[in-house]
Amino acid sequence: IGIKASTLTGGLKYALATGNWGEQKKAASAKAGVSQVLSRYTFASSLSHLRRTNTPIGRDGKIAKPRQLHNTHWGLVCPAETPEGQACGLVKNLALMCYITVGTPAEPIVDFMIQRNMEVLEEFEPQVTPNATKVFVNGVWVGIHRDPSHLVTTMQNLRRRNMISHEVSLIRDIREREFKIFTDTGRVCRPLFVI
Repeated sequence: IGIKASTLTGGLKYALATGNWGEQKKAASAKAGVSQVLSRYTFASSLSHLRRTNTPIGRDGKIAKPRQLHNTHWGLVCPAETPEGQACGLVKNLALMCYITVGTPAEPIVDFMIQRNMEVLEEFEPQVTPNATKVFVNGVWVGIHRDPSHLVTTMQNLRRRNMISHEVSLIRDIREREFKIFTDTGRVCRPLFVI
C-alpha cells in the first residue's frame, strides 16, 4: 500500500485527541464523542467513568420511557447514579457488582453434551421423539436431548465445581422445551447466590 505512515499516525492522534472519528475535512460526517479523556479526579470518579453507558438518542426530547429503568436492569444498572439535566436517565452506569463476560469457547461444551446422549441436529428425527428438548448454544440449535433435567443438573454441577467457566449461562425453559447455553462475549452478568 502506498500510504505514508505519518498520515495514519496523524489521523489516529487527531481522532483520539478530539474524539471526532471520521475524515478531518468532513467534520459534519464525523462521529463525535467516540473517545473521551478519562476522569482521574478521584478513584471513584475514574471507576464511574469506566462503567458509564450511553443511550444514543437525542437529548432534547422530553420522552420519559427511555430515561426510566426497566425491570430487566435489576442488578445490572445503578438506579441512583445518573447525571442531572438533559442527559438524566440517558447516561446510566453499570451496577457495582455487574461485569461484562469475556467469553469462552463453546466447542468443548457441545462435545461434552454429545458424550452425554445429546442427539446432533443432523441425526434427529422429529417423528421418533416429538417431546425432546431442544439444545441451543449461543443461539444456534445444536441438538436435542431426551432427559433435559439430568443434563441441566450435570452442567450446573460442572459450573459449580469450576470445570466450565462461571461466566457460562444455563437457561432451561420447561414450557418451550428448550435448554439454552451462552458462552459468548459481551453479556452483562451479575453474581447470584445458589440456594
